[in-house]
Amino acid sequence: MDSEISPQPKPAKPLLRVLQGEAVWPPPVWLMRQAGRYLPEFRAERAKADFLTRCTTPDIAAELTLQPIRRYAMDGAILFSDILVLPWAMGQDLKFIEGRGPVMEPIRNRAALDALSPSRVAEIVAPIQETLRILARELPQPTTLLGFAGSPFTVSCYMVDGGSSREFGVTRAMALQDPALYSDLIALLTQATTDMLIGQIDAGAEAVMLFDSWAGLLPPSQFRQHVIAPTRAIVQGIRAARPGVKIIGFPRLAGLMALEYARETGVDALACDTSVDMAQMVALCPDTLALQGNLDPIILKNGGQALIDEAHTIRNALKGRPHVFNLGHGVMPETPPEHVGALVNAVRDIG
Repeated sequence: MDSEISPQPKPAKPLLRVLQGEAVWPPPVWLMRQAGRYLPEFRAERAKADFLTRCTTPDIAAELTLQPIRRYAMDGAILFSDILVLPWAMGQDLKFIEGRGPVMEPIRNRAALDALSPSRVAEIVAPIQETLRILARELPQPTTLLGFAGSPFTVSCYMVDGGSSREFGVTRAMALQDPALYSDLIALLTQATTDMLIGQIDAGAEAVMLFDSWAGLLPPSQFRQHVIAPTRAIVQGIRAARPGVKIIGFPRLAGLMALEYARETGVDALACDTSVDMAQMVALCPDTLALQGNLDPIILKNGGQALIDEAHTIRNALKGRPHVFNLGHGVMPETPPEHVGALVNAVRDIG
């Protein structure tokens, strides 16, 4: 009888299949900063509220996350938020200033560090978890919902320097001159990041990504201490609490240290920045490691045949192994939306 036939399971989402170690052709595609100022609909929403309000208003944040999914049917939808929400939630003052970026009251001494309160985080980020619950209901079935956080080193750079910098010299000096204070900051961020990501998973995130955008500033010994070790602790913490959830790591500009990062942290996928030759990376990495990346955002902005050719070169170099097509960094605000459409079509065109 029909009533006795077990329902067939839904096909696994392409992005999740890759993160589980399967080679999918054509590869799934999503883009870092795919929700952003290059979209006119994003700019319309941006005019309604300041950045932190947008991040913490579920209806707005969900709408901004969904906009590129509606336009391009991306295989991944990454939560609209920011890596600095975590220190802000712990009590560090944060403002986003047009033309300057984030500005924070810097953490430079023990008193400032002790004033941070990780116990505040769950309450402050509750609206962000509600955003994830909305997205889990509204996303198309094939689309994977991605949560994310900044990795401890990169987040500490903004916290200690007090904003954006090319070198983050104050942070790197603190790591050398006051290692006890800096290690305590990294430990605080490691635990708080783990807890926040578990909360995102419980709210509906199907995989999570760790952004270590400034990892490449560190020499190998400090890279191991301040990038690899805390990332490994976060991965282990998530796996212990929520087994099976896949984790993408992005140690930007890490060079050859990216290989040690992938091996020692245990991430399921290594996101590669623009500087990586993906064909060489394939030869150096185990077949079980998924790779993500790595088109140059400037090539995307410029468009034309060069965009199509480069997309095919990257895609074809990774055929037969787990690969998530993405950029080597985020979509630039000046990018024409039609170029993003052309890229997605090029990645999916196997005719």
